[in-house]
Amino acid sequence: MRILFLGDVVGQSGCNALKKNLQKIIKEENIDFTIVNGENAADEGVGITQNIMEEFLSCGVDVVTSGNHIWDQKETYDFIKTQTRLIRPLNMDKNLPGDGFVIFSSKNGFKIGVLNLMGNIFMKKSDDLFMTLKKFLENKSLKKDYDCLIVDVHGEITSEKMAVGHFLDGRATLVVGTHTHVPTNDARILSNGTGYMTDAGMCGDYDSVIGMNKNNSIKRFLKEDSVKHFPSKGEASISGVIIDVNQENGLALKIKSFIKGGVLNNTN
Repeated sequence: MRILFLGDVVGQSGCNALKKNLQKIIKEENIDFTIVNGENAADEGVGITQNIMEEFLSCGVDVVTSGNHIWDQKETYDFIKTQTRLIRPLNMDKNLPGDGFVIFSSKNGFKIGVLNLMGNIFMKKSDDLFMTLKKFLENKSLKKDYDCLIVDVHGEITSEKMAVGHFLDGRATLVVGTHTHVPTNDARILSNGTGYMTDAGMCGDYDSVIGMNKNNSIKRFLKEDSVKHFPSKGEASISGVIIDVNQENGLALKIKSFIKGGVLNNTN
């Protein structure tokens, strides 16, 4: 069982790269299930539209996770109520629509739990991350409720994500961070068998400032005349992680970072 997880898709550049390349990647890498963080996919670089969500599903994405920008497109409040393959962080306000944890079936009948969480440090207010996880684990467990568990931790702080990885070690298949748009060089299997990577990076143009137009971003830092952030539109790098799953215990057999295309291309 092989799972592909891709980091935040940013703007039109990231969407185009996904639509152009994903099916080929799935075939070449023998991927059984694909998860993508889509919270920056809209043309403005924030949120996701129903049309983009449908395009993702049609090009091979199985599940779309999200984060702090999930509600930046107003239409999301409505279509997430019926689109079960789009999930939002579990520790967001319970009165918001959508789910933060869903069990999906792969094409070979494998039950894949996908859990979406948001960090507490330097992020929009949400329920306590670790208390949410503790409560979740009181009711759910690997190989009892699902065959594997993929956890997207959408957060700013590396230490917070790393602590989640160790907290879930042996109880999740993969813990992977999103949000910073910069892939970390620490993909590994933790001591109790959980695959881990602090941040998957982004699917977007890296000739930029985390996916946004670099010249405009520099002007904003210099406090010169600028406009609202907008995505860079050059060739995107597709960035994420691939994990091979031990189907007997649901833990990681092998993990590797994946980057293809654009200025950050490191795929042979």
